[in-house]
Amino acid sequence: MSRDFQSLLPLSRQRVDRDHASRTDADVLRRLWADDASRIVVLRGGRALAAEGEAAAVALITADRLPEGIGDPLADDGSTLYLGRALEGPGPIPPGSPLWAVFLPDAPAHEGTPGDRTSADERWLDLRLTAAELDDLGAGVFTEALAVGNWHRTHTHCPRCGAPSRAEAGGWVRRCTVQGIELFPRTDAAVIVGVVDDRDRLLLGSNAMWENNRYSLLAGFVEPGESLEAAAIREIGEESGVVIDDPEYVGSQPWPFPASLMVGFLARVAPGGTAAERPDGEEILDLRWFTRDELADDRHGILFPGRSSIARAIIERWYGGPLPEAGF
Repeated sequence: MSRDFQSLLPLSRQRVDRDHASRTDADVLRRLWADDASRIVVLRGGRALAAEGEAAAVALITADRLPEGIGDPLADDGSTLYLGRALEGPGPIPPGSPLWAVFLPDAPAHEGTPGDRTSADERWLDLRLTAAELDDLGAGVFTEALAVGNWHRTHTHCPRCGAPSRAEAGGWVRRCTVQGIELFPRTDAAVIVGVVDDRDRLLLGSNAMWENNRYSLLAGFVEPGESLEAAAIREIGEESGVVIDDPEYVGSQPWPFPASLMVGFLARVAPGGTAAERPDGEEILDLRWFTRDELADDRHGILFPGRSSIARAIIERWYGGPLPEAGF
């Protein structure tokens, strides 16, 4: 893995010490919440409150700016999450500052506060669209908060018995109210592969859920009992009919939409294997091998993956620089 490549992945940036030891101590959590240095990222409907006067910056506010009754370091409904402490870096947040996330109801219910739309200046950021523009701290806290928040939203009940579960440990654990078993946030591993043939062309596919001219790398989830490399080989074969071998790991980044970890590979068509693409016709409707000149030629009207994605970073690694348009 190249550190230079990993630094290009917007959602892999971390300026947070997650401070695992403090999560299970209620007294420590109360003190951290009351600390004047504490800062809070506010999320609603999967979006983060934007800082005032900034094109794309996550607002990190103090607790006194929250709606009355919102924000509790010991909340058992997953509405408050302890993210950790800020690490050294540029910006106004001192290292060591406690960092939190608070999740507001999707429907605005508190006028004149971050929970409503009464202010014409209030803006909410979409991580997928703005991650590449955020600073390291903003990208890190937004990604962490969204990933754990999505887990709370979809895991309100025990998967074993169906009883309600309650959040604890600063929002990092849920506990079944009947059996007492602990439930932990899950991450679904997925592989994404840049496939190159013997003519140094890159294989891109168009998903059935996209416009016809939108193309990206092929990807898929890792199955139980499967290595990452085996998943890469299987997914490419299933979706395209192309045979690869010896996929090379290049980097990874979280993708909290809702709970994926994207593991990136580069691979070549196997010696003696076919480069004749055969889309599966269900998930992938079209496959094409692209030269660099073809990607640079805007007459093809190709829409690329967005700047927040690992797909774009892998394509640009092969391409040798930034792609000619912003993508999605």
